Parts: sequence; C-alpha cells; structure tokens
Amino acid sequence: MDYVITDFGAVADGVTNNREAIQTAVDKAHEAGGGRVVVPTGRFLSGAIVLKSHVTLHLATGAWLISSLKSEDGIDFAAEFDDDTENAGWEGGCFLFARHAEDIAIEGHGTIYGQGDKVFYDDDSDNGFHESPLAVKGALWGRPRTTYFEDVTDLTVSGITFRDAAFWTLHMAGCNRVRVDGIRILNDQRAPNNDGIDPDTCKDVVITNCIVSTGDDAIVVKNTPPMAARYGACENVVISNCVLASRDSALKIGTETGGAIRNVILSDCVFRDCSRGVGIWVRDGATIEDIHVHHVSGATRQYADAYHDGRRGGWWGKGEPIFLSATPRARPTVPHPGVIRNVTFDHISMTSESCVFIAGEDESPIENVRITELDLTMRRQGTQPAKWFDEQPSARGLYEHEIPAVYVRAGRDVEVSGTLRREDGYAGRPLALTERSERVRVDLRER
Repeated sequence: MDYVITDFGAVADGVTNNREAIQTAVDKAHEAGGGRVVVPTGRFLSGAIVLKSHVTLHLATGAWLISSLKSEDGIDFAAEFDDDTENAGWEGGCFLFARHAEDIAIEGHGTIYGQGDKVFYDDDSDNGFHESPLAVKGALWGRPRTTYFEDVTDLTVSGITFRDAAFWTLHMAGCNRVRVDGIRILNDQRAPNNDGIDPDTCKDVVITNCIVSTGDDAIVVKNTPPMAARYGACENVVISNCVLASRDSALKIGTETGGAIRNVILSDCVFRDCSRGVGIWVRDGATIEDIHVHHVSGATRQYADAYHDGRRGGWWGKGEPIFLSATPRARPTVPHPGVIRNVTFDHISMTSESCVFIAGEDESPIENVRITELDLTMRRQGTQPAKWFDEQPSARGLYEHEIPAVYVRAGRDVEVSGTLRREDGYAGRPLALTERSERVRVDLRER
C-alpha cells in the first residue's frame, strides 16, 4: 500500500518543515506491517526522519527531499557511544536514520539533497589554485550526515540521486545483506568529509552500477571502533561497474580499523581524476586481508594543498594509483598499527602523478601483495610538482621524497609486474626504491 506524504499534510514549497507529516506516513506504513511511503514531485524540506522495518521510501521523478541543516532538526544518533578517532565526526547528527531494523528500501528517480552547498565556502587558502578543501561555516564537525543506518538487515538503496551532502552521504554501520544499485552521488568536489558510500562494519554488501563524485573518498570500507565493538568484522563487500571521482581515494579501505576487514573485491570500475586510486590503511591494530582489485582504468593526480599558519594540509594523496600503509597514528592508541596481507591487483591501467606505494613498519610489515598486468603511465596532469610522499594520518605525515615508479618499505613477498611509460620529468627517476623489505620483485617493462 502507498502512503503519499501530501495526504498527511506535507507541503512542496521547499520551506515548510515536513518532518511530522513524513514521519507519520512512515509510522502508518510500519504499523500496517509494511508499505511504500511516496514523496511525489516537488521540493519537500524536512527534519530528520526515522525509517522503520518493512518500509520503502519512494521518491518519484522530480521529487526532492531536502535535509534541514538546523541542529535541532537532526537526530543525535551517536549520543550513546564515544569515539576519538580522527575525522570520524560523529557529533553532527543525521537526516535519514534507522537502527535495529530490517527490510528497508530507498528507491526511485528523485533526489535527496543535503544542502552542503550552504555549508562550504572558498577562503582561497591555497593561494589562487582553488583546488584545496573548502572552508566550513560554523563548527567543523557540526554537519549532519545525509543518512545513518545501523544494524539494518536487508537494506536496499537504488536508483536515486544524492546531491550536496554536508558530511558523509550513505553511511551504513553494522548492516547485513546490503544492496546499493544504480545510484548517483553528486557532491561538491572540493567539500571536505562528504564521503560517498561508507559500509562500516557491514557484512555481505554489493555496490554496483553507481556514479559517485565527491570531494572526500568515493567509497570507504571501514571498521570504526564503536561499530567494531558492537558488530565485529567488516567482510564480504563486492564493488563493481562504478565510475568514481574524488579529490581523495576512489576506494579507501580503513583508516578506521577497530576490527578486521576482509574479503573485499572491486572490479570493472573507472577512477576519474582522484588523488588516489585504491588506498588501504591500518592504524588501529586490526587486520586487513584478502582484498582483490581488478580491471580498473582512469587517472590519479594531486591537487594544491591549503596553507594555515605556514603549514600544508589538504586532500590525502598525491596521485598514487595504489597505496598501502601500515604506520602508527601521530597519537597512537594501540601498540602497533595492524596487518595488511593477501592483496592482489591485476589489469590496472592508470595515468598517475605518483608511485605505487607500499609502506609498513618493522613491527607491521605488509605481506603477500601481488600486482600484475599493471599498465602505468606517469605523467604530470595538474598544477603541483611531484615531490611529496603523503602518509597522512600518521606519525610520518607529509614530507618531500624522490618519486620512483614503485616504493616498498617493510614489505614481505611483494611482486609488481607490467608495463611503464614515464613522461615529462619522470623519465630520470628511479624505477623502484625499497627499504627494509624481503622478497620484493619489480618487473616493469618500459614502453
């Protein structure tokens, strides 16, 4: 049965807060044992909405569901737990919310609009390049997520468009049997912390046929400490047939690793002008293992950093097509960063401004990495010189370094093979640099 929100008093003027009307429609559908809540054509502003079991939120063609940015209109979903992990930003609340539920869907051809364009502005902190992260009006972490779904089983998000998230867009925490299919996420490419899709401590997730354009990471598979404590490992995630554009990573695995992350596959995707292609981090003492990436093409480049009090800061990444890192945080909370092992890449065709970067520490070596059928072109594409290694967020941070084609530190059983073309100023640089590593083989045929 359909529950059309205008039948419950919703007004499509883009100004009236329709939270009560929409929530009443959701509650009625839930009480009836299930149903479809329909947002018809028009612009409907609302405060936070609690979705419930067996309810589908359907956005018709031309429908806009608009998130209020007022703190009093949000849901403080994180009030019951603490987490001091850098950049987690739990305190901003959320717009669409569900917890401990099942069989929830968001579908249709309409738009969910986070009003992030009202939050960000250009303070010209990168001296005229206009590439670094935008500044934020008000408190840095006081921005609402567009969604937060925790412990939802059988969650489906399909067809819709998300626009201008003020913080993370689609955050799923501790969810099981998740399908994200055919959605578009169109966020400001200079806005900080507006991640696209974040499966956090989820199990059995399929993400396919999506177009994601963000400032922050396009897709992040993570295991935040409070969610790890509740739900354990993040595992069994399949990502395919997507176009991913980001000023950070196209696919990030980590940085938050309160528990294990395993069995992640990404295939048949295009990375468009990202700061990094695939980035894998451990920082919090866990294990990331059995990660497999194949048949990817695109480009990675670096963007101008911001300068505050004489210090550099900005997007994480300087154009690395592949980045693996196991290094302590600047303020470590665990004895050692963790473990990355059993990782494969094949049929990767990328134009990049930095190297394949694989760097652990003596107490946390990176083990059993195989990169085959790599077709790498190193070419300057942007406005910045290629002279930086970027290990943020870690004790090593950002520092000047010679840029080879492949860099390995504290690696064990690492193989890189394929073809390499070096243009502009890259031709005279080292092919490979290794430090404190065992059984590393680099076989790149220059073309």
